[in-house]
Amino acid sequence: MKTQIQNLFKTGRASLPLLVALAIFGLIQPVRAQFSYTVQNGTITITGYNPAAGLNVIIPATINGTNVTSIGYEAFFLGSSLTSVTIPNSVTNIGSAAFDNCSSLTNVTIGTNVTSIGTYAFYYCRSLISVIIPNRLTSIGDYAFQNCTLMASVSIGNGVNYLGSDAFYNCTSLTNVTIPNSVTNLGTAAFYNCSRVTSVTIGNGVHNIGTNVFNGCTSLTNVTIPNGVTGIGDDAFYDCVSLPNVTIPNSVTSIGNYAFYDCTKLTSVTIGNSVTSIGDGVFWDCTKLTSVTIPNSVTSIGTNAFASCHSLTSVTIGHGVTSIGIYVFYDCYGLTNVTIPNSVTSIGDDAFSGCTSLTNVTIPNSVTSIGQEAFAACGFTSVTIPNSVTSLLESAFYDCIRLTSVYFGGNAPGPVYSAFYYDPAIVYYLPGTIGWDTTFDGASTALWTLPYPLILTGNSGFGAQANGFSFTVSWATNSSVVIEACTNLSSPVWQPLQTNALVNGTNYFTDGNWTDYPRRFYRARQQ
Repeated sequence: MKTQIQNLFKTGRASLPLLVALAIFGLIQPVRAQFSYTVQNGTITITGYNPAAGLNVIIPATINGTNVTSIGYEAFFLGSSLTSVTIPNSVTNIGSAAFDNCSSLTNVTIGTNVTSIGTYAFYYCRSLISVIIPNRLTSIGDYAFQNCTLMASVSIGNGVNYLGSDAFYNCTSLTNVTIPNSVTNLGTAAFYNCSRVTSVTIGNGVHNIGTNVFNGCTSLTNVTIPNGVTGIGDDAFYDCVSLPNVTIPNSVTSIGNYAFYDCTKLTSVTIGNSVTSIGDGVFWDCTKLTSVTIPNSVTSIGTNAFASCHSLTSVTIGHGVTSIGIYVFYDCYGLTNVTIPNSVTSIGDDAFSGCTSLTNVTIPNSVTSIGQEAFAACGFTSVTIPNSVTSLLESAFYDCIRLTSVYFGGNAPGPVYSAFYYDPAIVYYLPGTIGWDTTFDGASTALWTLPYPLILTGNSGFGAQANGFSFTVSWATNSSVVIEACTNLSSPVWQPLQTNALVNGTNYFTDGNWTDYPRRFYRARQQ
């Protein structure tokens, strides 16, 4: 063919149709030389590129009159010499790994009709400075811009609803992130280790902040979590060491494990009143956090949730919490005040261990078990253990060197091993309670005489018996006590039922007529 054309020119006999064909051939030949492609269903997908054709690539909208609509899998993969790419408006899809490892690519113009960017599409384009994502784009695939370490800005279009896992992972030059309202899902580690990001605006469409999304954003100073977010994933803000405060809105129901771990400048946090669970280590090592209020909606607090929050001085625990887990406030040596509600039934191992400034704690009557070293090395001088406690585990109050008085409101729990080891405490017990000897777990014992009579509720003699409703009254030996009853506490009229001297500090009372009333309330008072 080539020889025939040359001969025609030499003889001067080239016809007009042949000249037209040659002109067309001359136009399409560079396109074919620069790109390889496939044609399917009347559209073209770019499948490859010849690096020798140039450093600045303009992808044509049509080839031979057929629209270019897609850039295929690894089409420009390892195009290390490529410096700029213009993607035409005809293209709707950028395929997986399309520009993967184009290490010299500095500028990309994405056409306005692109709707999806595939996984690894611009992975490790470490020279890419900025990118504008058009409004028609709906999906940014996993790892799409991972390791674009020079990319300082990204504008995410208002049509994007999905940001894939690791989409901007390790974009260490990125400084600001605005996530539009169209985005409903933030994939795992989407902005992981974007260490220069200082401000993040999360759109109102986001329902879940996924695992590791902002992990390692060490320069982050400002983030707004909108109402509508229901969950904050594991490690979501892990190691955001510059974040000074955070407000968790009322829409959030769960905070994942280690979500704010090692946020060492976090001084204040507001937890919304719909949060039901605080995961393991959520605020662990937030050393500047000064106070926290756990709302009534919270039912569980995970292991190490507030461990090593050294500046934490005050904690209010809501009435929904039933268990204070292991190591929850471990090593909070600045903690001076904590309110434990009546809903709590167990205090876990090392829950308050190392809280050396904790000088006062009230253990409510709902608590049945206190774990190993639960209050080890705490700073209080006395503690009252209510009659509800039946399990006191090993070293529960170990090394409380200021603890001189322990008051038990019920029978001796057992068995107990070294609960008060290294403590100078004396154990006081109420008259009428059982299981006590001259010593308890190595500590000396003594009778506990209250300034008022007390109805004991923690022994087997309390409650309905065969001959009536019964209970033991405890107070000072030989003191005289009046037992009274009424039927309405809102406007009580107390009627005396019996007056007795407390021999050996107790008296056992039985009301044989209690079934004659729809309800019956009792009290004991000094005569």
